[in-house]
Amino acid sequence: MIDSRTPPPLTGDELTVLNNWLEWHRGTLAVKCAGLSAEQLRLRSAPPSNLSLLGLVRHMAHVERSWFRRVLNGEDLPKLWDKDRDNDADFKEVDAASAEEAFATWEDEIARARAISAAKPLDAVGDRNGQDCSHRWILIHMIEEYARHNGHADLLRERIDGVTGE
Repeated sequence: MIDSRTPPPLTGDELTVLNNWLEWHRGTLAVKCAGLSAEQLRLRSAPPSNLSLLGLVRHMAHVERSWFRRVLNGEDLPKLWDKDRDNDADFKEVDAASAEEAFATWEDEIARARAISAAKPLDAVGDRNGQDCSHRWILIHMIEEYARHNGHADLLRERIDGVTGE
């Protein structure tokens, strides 16, 4: 597994620290998926769970879009992966899903999220279902979301080929 992540700094202003931790966790998911075939990325954790690495990538693309574009930037966008029809479609419907499309969509949503985040102060407020939600809260939530799912990704990767790591 090639790991080109840069460890987050131990000092810095709040925005720098938050952004670097988010980048670390984005990179961690990429590292956990690196070098695997589409079939390996589709492998489920254990019945009855529908958890897979491909599902996690699809889910995180949706999460990036939802928090940065829809909530923080106020864009009126559909949910990815037909999640309006089935909220778990990102996880359930990986058997025929394209790994290339999932990774391209995830990378595109990350790029858009970075641009939105760079243009907003930490105290900027978006709307989440009629409630104010700060940019700061979104960054912290995204770190938490990735950290939780990266734990899942670590177990999935170990199950697939025995590879472990930070």
